[in-house]
Amino acid sequence: MRNWTIAGTLTAEPAAEQVGLLAEPVAKALATLGDPDVGVVRIDPDLADTAAFCEQYSSPLSASANCVVVSGKRGGEVRYAAALVLATTRADVNNVIRRRLDVRKASFAPMSEAVELTGMAYGGITPIGLPAGWPILVDQAVAESPELVIGSGLRASKLLVTGQLLASLPGAEVIEDLAKPIG
Repeated sequence: MRNWTIAGTLTAEPAAEQVGLLAEPVAKALATLGDPDVGVVRIDPDLADTAAFCEQYSSPLSASANCVVVSGKRGGEVRYAAALVLATTRADVNNVIRRRLDVRKASFAPMSEAVELTGMAYGGITPIGLPAGWPILVDQAVAESPELVIGSGLRASKLLVTGQLLASLPGAEVIEDLAKPIG
């Protein structure tokens, strides 16, 4: 297994060998990806939010990617997508994602809805293992990152992945300018 430089003070283990640290849909999806080089680290669930995680475990914020579930309606049909952006940026929900979903208005899906539909814990939702048919919108900066920390589907762990793996997920679309800098 790779030596993950972004793990900070944590020791990464192969995710395929630690499926108890993954939400069920995530473990199932990883198994279908062959043998990807994915690491997992166990964390305090109270420190799952990105800023707290990075501060506590000395992992660089610039190497964290957040996955948000976005929804919008068109003709009475609710359309969902996941957007994956660096933690130092914000997803452009009102322009880029709204146009990609072809809806009049897009917004973050309500927490209870996102949790129910994904089978993952809020604060741990990840692009690996999302419902079939959902587009996974990956910011180009994420796709180009050599190492990233993302959710595991649970708040008690994080996955260590490459941007290349995320860009190759079923349903993934790499989009330039999907995210805007914070500030």
